[in-house]
Amino acid sequence: MASNQWAVVSKDNIVAFRKHMDNYTSGELKRLSEHFRPDLVYVLENDIFTVLQELTSRHIITAQQAQDYCDWERNHDSARAAEKLADDILAMNQAAGLGLWECLFALQSRWAHPNLHGMLEEIIQNGQNLLKENLLNENGHALDAELKVYQKKHKDNLCDLTWMMKENRSSETSQGPQPPSISSHYVELKVVSDCHFRQQTHQEHEALAAAGELNEYHLQRRMKSELECITPDRLFRWCFRTRHVPLSVMVSGVAGVGKTTLVQKFVFDWATGKHYQKFAFVFFFKFRDLNAIIEKRSLESLICQTYPHLRDKLPRVLEDPEKLLFIFDGLDESKTDLKLNRGGSQELCRNPEDVKPVTVIVTSLLKQTLLKGCSVLLTSRPSKLSSLEAGVFHRVASIVGFLSKERERYFSMFFGDERVSREAFTYVRDSQVLYTLCYNPSYCWITCTALKPCFTAKAGRPQPAPKTVTQLFVSYVTHIMTNHTQERPEPQRMRDTLISVGWLAEYGITNHILVFDLKYLQDFNVEFSPFLTGFLVENPQTDDSSQVTYSFLHLTIQEFFAALVHYLDYKEDKFRDTMAKSRSCKEGDYEIFSRFLAGLSHPATKMPLERYVGKFSAETTRKVIGWLSEMNYEELQSPEEPEGKRRLMNIFNLFFESQNSQLVHDVVGKAAHMDFSDLYLMPVDCTVLAYVLSCCEEIQRLTLDSCFIQSEGLERLRAELHKVRELSLLDNDLKDPTMKDICKALEHQNCRLEALSLGRNAFTEQCCEELASALAENRTLLSLELKKNKLRTMGLSYLLRVFESPECKIRKLGLQGTGLSDESCGSLCSALSKNSSLRHLNLSANMFTDRCAEEVHLLILTCPSLTEIRLGLNDFSPEVEKQLKNVQREGLDIRF
Repeated sequence: MASNQWAVVSKDNIVAFRKHMDNYTSGELKRLSEHFRPDLVYVLENDIFTVLQELTSRHIITAQQAQDYCDWERNHDSARAAEKLADDILAMNQAAGLGLWECLFALQSRWAHPNLHGMLEEIIQNGQNLLKENLLNENGHALDAELKVYQKKHKDNLCDLTWMMKENRSSETSQGPQPPSISSHYVELKVVSDCHFRQQTHQEHEALAAAGELNEYHLQRRMKSELECITPDRLFRWCFRTRHVPLSVMVSGVAGVGKTTLVQKFVFDWATGKHYQKFAFVFFFKFRDLNAIIEKRSLESLICQTYPHLRDKLPRVLEDPEKLLFIFDGLDESKTDLKLNRGGSQELCRNPEDVKPVTVIVTSLLKQTLLKGCSVLLTSRPSKLSSLEAGVFHRVASIVGFLSKERERYFSMFFGDERVSREAFTYVRDSQVLYTLCYNPSYCWITCTALKPCFTAKAGRPQPAPKTVTQLFVSYVTHIMTNHTQERPEPQRMRDTLISVGWLAEYGITNHILVFDLKYLQDFNVEFSPFLTGFLVENPQTDDSSQVTYSFLHLTIQEFFAALVHYLDYKEDKFRDTMAKSRSCKEGDYEIFSRFLAGLSHPATKMPLERYVGKFSAETTRKVIGWLSEMNYEELQSPEEPEGKRRLMNIFNLFFESQNSQLVHDVVGKAAHMDFSDLYLMPVDCTVLAYVLSCCEEIQRLTLDSCFIQSEGLERLRAELHKVRELSLLDNDLKDPTMKDICKALEHQNCRLEALSLGRNAFTEQCCEELASALAENRTLLSLELKKNKLRTMGLSYLLRVFESPECKIRKLGLQGTGLSDESCGSLCSALSKNSSLRHLNLSANMFTDRCAEEVHLLILTCPSLTEIRLGLNDFSPEVEKQLKNVQREGLDIRF
C-alpha cells in the first residue's frame, strides 16, 4: 500500500495502514517511533491543535488532556508542547502509539506536510529495511580484526582534524576563557530538502540571502508545504519522492551559512560513533586543497596522500564500495568544473588505479562508474549548481541558516553567561537589520563579536550598549581596529585605509556593484591585508586560481562604509550626486545607506571612530542635519496609502539613527497626527516610533489599528502613550497581559488621553479589574471603546464600579459584542443611573433577550445624561424592540 500526497485518505486506506502497522512487534514499533521522533515533533509543532483534535476524535486522549496540551503550548512554546505530546503518547502503551500513527495517516488528506508524508511513506515502503539500517548505523559492520585497527586509526585522525566540533569544549587561554571561532559554537543548522534538483529555488535563496533579506515567515510557510526539514544526520535517509536511499547528496548554501561547519560536524560525529556507522570509512576532502594538485592522480594516490595511514590496507578498504562515503567540500572553490554533462562517459574512471584529473575522479564517483555503490556528499554555493546536470544528485538540500531559536541558542553559547546572552539577544532582536543579518552564522558571529565589549566587563565597566544600528556597526569596526592589527597604526594611515575602502563601497552602492575584481581595488588604492578581512572577503574564481574577486562580508557592511567615507573625505560634488540618487530612488536601494548617513551625524555615535581616525567632516554633518531638517512632515503623511505610511516609518528610522531629539521635535511639530493603520509594525518599528513620540510634547492622534503590534510592540510604546490625546489600538489581537501597558498610560500623572479605542482585540474579563483600577485614577478619559472583546458579565461588574462614580468623566462608552447577557442588565442599569457624564452608550450585538426588557426600559429613563443608546443585533423579539423604540424621553436617540 502506498499513500498519496494529494489523495483523500479513505476509511479503507486507514484500515490497511492499521494492518500494516500491526505487522510490527512492540519493540519494532518503539524503535521506529524513536527513529522518527525528530520528524514527529516537527510535524506536531507546525499544527499541534489539528493533531489534538484528531487524537481526541479517535479517543487517544481525552478532551481535558487536549486542553492541558493547549495550555502547555500557550505557556511555553509549540516545540516544547510537541515534544511533550509525542513523548507522553509513545510512553503510554502500544495502542496509544499506534493510535498516534493512525491519526497522522488520516491527517494526510487535509495536511500536505512533506515530513509527514515522508515518514509515513518510509514506514510503509521501507520499514523493515529501515529497522535493519538503524541497527547497522548504530553498530557498524563486522570487520576483521586487522581492518578494525585501521578503522580506529582513521577515526582518530578525523577526530584530530575536526576536534573543534566537540560540543561544550572549553577554550582556555592564558587570559582565561575566550569565545572561540564560529565553528566551535556549533548550533544545529536548519536544512531543507526536496530530493529534486531545483535550480530556481537556489538562485532565489542566494539572491534573498545576499541582500540579508531571508524572510523567516515565508521560509517557514514553504517548509510547512513544500520542503522537507531534515537534520544533518539524515542526509542519506530514504527519500519518499524517489523511493530509495540516496547515494549522492548536494548540500547548498550561501557564503558563510555553515556548509563547511556542517560537514566537519558530520565527520566528527561519524568518527566518534554518533551516527552513520554503516559507512566503515569516510574520506573528507576540500576542493580548496585539491586545487593545489596540478598533475593527474588516481583515487588511490589521492587517498594515500591525504590519509597515509591507510596505505597498506587501501585495496582491502576499497573492496566494499557500499561501506564508503566520500565528502568533497566547497565545489564553488574548485578551479575546474565537474564533467557532469551527459556525454564524455569514456573519460570517466573505472578503477581506483585509473589516473585522471581530480574533478574527473569526483565525477566518476558521482556517476557510479567508479566504486559503484559508494556514497558521495558535496557542498557548494547555490550559484555553482547552474552548471550541474539535473539528476546526478539523488538529494539536494539547502542550509537555510538560523531561524529564531537557533539564533538565540547561538548567542547563549557565544556569551556563556545566560543573563548577558539574553540581554545581547534582546538588543539584536529589536533591530530588523541585525536580526535578519543573524540568519547567517558568520554574520551572527560578527554581531556577537561587536557586542561583546558592550555587554561584558573586560576591565572595569563594559562599554555602553549601542542604541542604533549605526552605533552597532561603529562598534564592530572599532573592534576590528583594536583586535585585527598587530600594532595600532597612526590615525592618518588608518583614515586613508578606510577612505579607500569607503570610496570602493560607495562606487559599488551607486553603481549596483557587489563583487569587485583586482582592478577595482587598484583603482581605489585598496591594498588587501589581514586587517581588511574583517570587512572584505576573497572569492577564488573557478577557472583560474590566480584570479580572485572581492566582496564585502555583507551588503550592509558595504552600505556602512559607503556612508562613512562622506564623513572621512567630504567631496561636495560626490555627496550631492549620491544624495540626488538616493532621493530619486523609489526601490529602497539607499534606505540602509541613508540610515547610516543619518546615524553618523550624531556626536556620541561617531566618537569611538574619531579616536582612531581623527575628526569627521563638520561640513558633512551640517549637510546631513540640513537634509533631515528639510523633511516636510505634513507632506509625508499619506493616510490612504500604505506605501506612504511605510515611507513615513522609514523617515522615522532616519530620525532614530540620528538620535537628534531637537531636530525630530522641530520637524514633527508640537501636536502631530500619526496614522499607521493597516501597516504591519514589527517590534523594531515600535521602538523607532516610541523614540519619535519621546521627542514630541504632545500627540493629538495616534492610530495603530490593524498593525498587529501585539504585546512586544506595545511594551516598547508604553512609556510615551500618556502623551497621546486620541489613541486607537483596534484589531491588534492584544491579550490580557498587555492591559498593564495601557493602564500605565492611564495612570500617568501627566496623562492626556481623552479617547481610547481597544475594540476587536482579545481582552477578557481577566484584565477588567486592572483596567477599572486605572480608570478610577484617571481624570482625562472621555471616550472608551471596548467592542468585540470577551468582557462578559464578570468583566462588566469591575468596570461598573468606575462608571457609577460621580467622578467618572467618560462620555462615550462602546460595549457592543462584549458577551453581555440578561444578568448584566440590572447592575448596568443601577450603575449608570448614578452617572451624570455618559452621553453615548453602545450595547448592540450582545445577548440581551426579552427577559431584561424592563431593566433596559428603566436604563433609558433613569440615565440622566444619555443622548444616544444603541441596542441592535441583540435577541429582543420584534414586539420588545417596538416597545423600546417607543419609549419617550426628550433628547434621547434610541437605535436598533
